[in-house]
Amino acid sequence: SVDCSFSRGVCDWKQDADDDFDWNPADRDRGDGYYMAVPAFVGHKNDMGRLKLLLTDLKPKSSYCLIFSYRLAGEKVGKLRVFLANKKTAPVWEENKGKDEKWRTGKIDIFQGAETTNSVTFESERGKGKTGEIGVDNVILISGLCPED
Repeated sequence: SVDCSFSRGVCDWKQDADDDFDWNPADRDRGDGYYMAVPAFVGHKNDMGRLKLLLTDLKPKSSYCLIFSYRLAGEKVGKLRVFLANKKTAPVWEENKGKDEKWRTGKIDIFQGAETTNSVTFESERGKGKTGEIGVDNVILISGLCPED
């Protein structure tokens, strides 16, 4: 498995230069490292911020599971979407409400055909809300299909 967490990960993360705002590091409550976040007051409604994880060495014709922690804290904070590079048109995962401020786990199966996926993009879309944040952390890539809960 490949650990792409922000505090100690070995992965190559890039801010998208063509979006409206950047994701920023935020300290964890219990003080062990940080996660990436977009505070609700950044930008205007419907503005986008994209954080891209560059993937290298994925084998063709094999499957992987992307597991990550996320939270949508605050009312009308916006949307969090995940895109795979070879399927640019539609998100492979999307969430637009947090029931509370808790961290949750997202899982996405990545199937490699002859062409391999070379990046995963986390996209935050600004909502109407003025408080809270959208956060992502503990991004891990493992071989094989995602385990059932």
